[in-house]
Amino acid sequence: MVRNPERRAALLDAAVAVLAREGARGLTFRAVDAEAGVPVGTASNYFADRDALLHQIDTRLQERLTPDPAVVEELLKAPKDRSLVMAFMRDLLARVTGDRTGYLAHLELRLEATRRPALHASYTESVRGELDFGMSFHREAGLPGGDETVMVLYLAMQGLLLEHLTLPDVLDNALPGVPAPEGLMERIVESIVPEH
Repeated sequence: MVRNPERRAALLDAAVAVLAREGARGLTFRAVDAEAGVPVGTASNYFADRDALLHQIDTRLQERLTPDPAVVEELLKAPKDRSLVMAFMRDLLARVTGDRTGYLAHLELRLEATRRPALHASYTESVRGELDFGMSFHREAGLPGGDETVMVLYLAMQGLLLEHLTLPDVLDNALPGVPAPEGLMERIVESIVPEH
């Protein structure tokens, strides 16, 4: 069978769906084949083993959840103040809620990384790389606040996304008059990010 990038991406998207829906225990090559609608044995031709599949799911999720460069370029035309950080967080919220399956698969990868040392090492490196990139981007773009602001914002947004995408009823009317998740995201940014 000829391997091709489109088939690999389709298999990885199927693996993301299986991982999000069934958890790590349900992530088998047969389940990926069935989800992708391909003959049994196709996934095992593309991925050497389960660890390779998990590592490539991480890479695929980064691709799926990365901001659109054109959107970033357009946003960066605005003044470098809190409202711009708010716009970036709105974009993040839209991307993640628009790919709930991808986010849930990320959570499953986190859990699986606690049980698989090789995945733990590579996934930690991947997530830390994203955090370091966020800090660097924030500084280089001249956005208000420093690395500490980015770290606290990262942690707060992780909590908001976790609750919103797993147990959204927890946030409904938690703060009367503040809609979840958008209003809560605005409160997070207003509380953490300096005006200028």
